[in-house]
Amino acid sequence: MTDISQNIVQVEQRIVAAAEAANRDPVQIKLLAISKTYPTESIIYAIAAGQKAFGENYLQSALPKILDLEKDYSDLEWHFIGAIQSNKTNDIAGHFSWVHTLERLKIAQRLNNQRPESLPPMQVCIQVNISGEESKAGIPAEQVLALAEGIAKLPKLKLRGLMAIPAASTDPVEQRHAFAALRELYELLNQKGFNLDTLSMGMSGDLESAIAEGSTIVRVGTAIFGARA
Repeated sequence: MTDISQNIVQVEQRIVAAAEAANRDPVQIKLLAISKTYPTESIIYAIAAGQKAFGENYLQSALPKILDLEKDYSDLEWHFIGAIQSNKTNDIAGHFSWVHTLERLKIAQRLNNQRPESLPPMQVCIQVNISGEESKAGIPAEQVLALAEGIAKLPKLKLRGLMAIPAASTDPVEQRHAFAALRELYELLNQKGFNLDTLSMGMSGDLESAIAEGSTIVRVGTAIFGARA
């Protein structure tokens, strides 16, 4: 567990190096620690190393961690990165700051309606199936504009950008091709007036390629917390 602090330093060094190679400011890139499947104790080690933003994909395992940690850490930022079922929207709306995985207007409407008045608008990204894989979540690129238009009408949601998990590849050229496709879609939406500022793309094995293509949030789990059981 004590390796977590050193792992975070190493990931941050990778982010800085990748940003400099792409002539970007590293400050523009947020590290989201993907704490799904890892215990609360692991998150506490990451917090001690300065990490504040954490990603979870299963509400039933995330909620106990959130409720346990909020007693001592009031400044953590929780991002939901999993598939969203209708019966889970109330708890997600009440306990998360971000959702990266919107792909249905119905879910966006439920999150909007159930977002507590005491909380600021929920920050959201549309998940795009950028590689067209049948097994992957996310909507096709050609459906993104219509969903974005629907989300923009919801006052308690703030559409920040796009998220994708491209087809797995160890080839940097292939990695960058997929990330570039998401960036181009993002730029198209901005040309239409959406004022987006977030590209959630890149994980432990491909964050350098994602940063080269404009990522602003990299989602890193195993490189921080170690291999999942």
